[in-house]
Amino acid sequence: MSPTKVQPINDAKDPVLRQDTKLNNPQMPLIYGGLIMSAILLIYLMMTQSAAQPLLLIIGLLLGYTLFHARFGFTSAFRRFMSVGNGEALRSHMLMLAVAVTLFAPILAFGLSFFGGPVNGYVSPVGISLVVGAFMFGIGMQLGGGCASGTLYAVGGGRSVMFITLLFFIIGATVGAAHLPFWTEELPTFEPISLATSTGLGYGGAWVLSLALFALIAWISIVVERKKKSPKMAPVPSASGWKRILRGSWPLFAAAIALAVLNALTLMTRGAPWGITSAFALWGSKAAVFFGIDAASWGYWQGTNADVLQSSIFADSTTVLNLGVILGAFIASAAGGLFKVSKITGKNAAASVIGGLLMGYGARLAFGCNIGAYFGGIASFSLHGYVWGILALAGTFIALYLRPLFGLSVPKPKDTFC
Repeated sequence: MSPTKVQPINDAKDPVLRQDTKLNNPQMPLIYGGLIMSAILLIYLMMTQSAAQPLLLIIGLLLGYTLFHARFGFTSAFRRFMSVGNGEALRSHMLMLAVAVTLFAPILAFGLSFFGGPVNGYVSPVGISLVVGAFMFGIGMQLGGGCASGTLYAVGGGRSVMFITLLFFIIGATVGAAHLPFWTEELPTFEPISLATSTGLGYGGAWVLSLALFALIAWISIVVERKKKSPKMAPVPSASGWKRILRGSWPLFAAAIALAVLNALTLMTRGAPWGITSAFALWGSKAAVFFGIDAASWGYWQGTNADVLQSSIFADSTTVLNLGVILGAFIASAAGGLFKVSKITGKNAAASVIGGLLMGYGARLAFGCNIGAYFGGIASFSLHGYVWGILALAGTFIALYLRPLFGLSVPKPKDTFC
């Protein structure tokens, strides 16, 4: 059998040659370990926290499992499109968003909730902080080797350098939280704009408009792809038959639908969509307090946020989701026989430091990351989600020229696969 190119676990590298696309044998000790850790955390949450937290952990586990099995990336999708015009993954984003707005519209319109609390989408202001933050995040995710969700599932999958990205992501988010009042109060910022409630369209009209925009973006990606004759996405090693459900890989379209459904379940469980980076600011601020820094005096931690800083991190729903994503990706990687601690070099460590700082700081300024601002914002009919996507694409374009300086690959037009 002639060798074929497949997607590597390390998204920072080019597709690799293999004799086949079969998965390795499952790493059963790791699977058992991941299940035991998940069970312990689930029991602890059931005993100490509200009823929503254990459910959110389960949702987080499923999110991590889905992200890893499909290699569902935001960083790589943006990079492939901006470098060689491949829009396969970008179109999966449009499918995900189409399913999400279809589910979010009635949930937000009628306040549907599992636990009876208020339900609100992510509708955030458009201003200088959003423009700068999203642009920084676009550069940072291309240097850091993954976006917010990508960082979590890569950590779960054993990519050692992503622990560095995560650490500096937390540091950047903490500094961003300290500086946020300057960006939002001293610099121009407009009121949040919802396609549903700020335009008179209502959720029905905003849903139709959103679907039209997603279809337009998908069509543009096809036109660009054909014009550039872009290389195809390399396949992902996979099991066959029913084993593919548990061991992977999953098609992008299946993951897109699953992620949208899970985000809707998150919205109905905690009253807000899936988010990631607010927990990073919380973790970093708690560490700052431990080292004697008065983080509680920062404007970011005033009002309703004050109680969050004083409470246990396990009372924070975003923290619980994040832990679930890491554990879910860990179990998924072990199920596919793919968990492996990767090598750290000076160059990729430097890229992770810079990328993590840019993503963390940028996410605070932009009111979220690829999940909270792009996915959650657009699904909530917020204009800021679209602006975030455009600026993150612009940052990605700049990062294409920076990645080679750190030994990171960029797809080439003459490649067969990207």
